[in-house]
Amino acid sequence: MNLVVITYAAYTIVSLAVTFWVARVLHRTGAGFLVDVMNGDRDLAEAVNHLLVIGFWLVNAGFVALALRISVPVEDSRVAIEELARKLGMVLLVLGGMHFANLIALNKIRRGRHREQQAVVRPASADDALLA
Repeated sequence: MNLVVITYAAYTIVSLAVTFWVARVLHRTGAGFLVDVMNGDRDLAEAVNHLLVIGFWLVNAGFVALALRISVPVEDSRVAIEELARKLGMVLLVLGGMHFANLIALNKIRRGRHREQQAVVRPASADDALLA
């Protein structure tokens, strides 16, 4: 079998397996964080969690497909391994980047909701009475 085809197959299988594993771990371990972000609304948190997993899969599977092409001649196993490592490295960077982007966005939402709650619950102080 051609080394390019073997490299393509290995890249696709490993990339999608890593994407599946990361999505599963994030879905499981991010549930508590999302409940906090959604002010304790477990149904909303679960719905958002599922939507995040779907988006995660779509973006990463699309990236894996678009990055499939190998532009150098694969003449021996050394080049095949180097190309596979380069491509898998790109996939891992995209997975990590997406993870951090999601965390940043969700943390902003969480902070905004906590500020709203504090503003509503904040009791009047003696200083407030003097300012009025």
